[in-house]
Amino acid sequence: MKFSLRDAINGQQAHIRETFEIEDPMFNRSDIRRIAPVNVDLTAAAEDDDLVGVTGKLTTTLDVNCSRCLTPHTETVVIPFHEHFKLTDSTTDLPADDEDDVIYVTDERVNLIPYVEEAVFVHLPFTTLCREDCEGLCPTCGTNRNDKDCGCSNERIDPRLAGLKDFFKN
Repeated sequence: MKFSLRDAINGQQAHIRETFEIEDPMFNRSDIRRIAPVNVDLTAAAEDDDLVGVTGKLTTTLDVNCSRCLTPHTETVVIPFHEHFKLTDSTTDLPADDEDDVIYVTDERVNLIPYVEEAVFVHLPFTTLCREDCEGLCPTCGTNRNDKDCGCSNERIDPRLAGLKDFFKN
């Protein structure tokens, strides 16, 4: 998944439409069972001052477990992608006013895979739910409360105020 930075600077837009498999160990999260191949739809175009912007979207499907009830489900993630690249002579001679959002490269052929993997990793959901109104597991008996009501009393009383609960009983 490479494009020519020099061609993009000279006005030739590059359209990158590929699918690739992520095989990076940083995705070994216990709640994510599988990450489907990522569909990449990007465009590299010249911007001002020898700057090339790569924009588009990444789409993938995750097989995950719900954070509340542990039920397996599938979730589609659409990730916006926007990076700026600039060609430089050497990595040790970077401009003094380098910005955080500009990636300086020394090779005219830019490999986008590390940047795409980073974008996917950053945009992975922290928690996932099988549905918005998921009730989760009962903390007492472990029953999935989406399937049936277990009848457990999960009322928690502050131990400092436990003596007051019987105050009004006659």
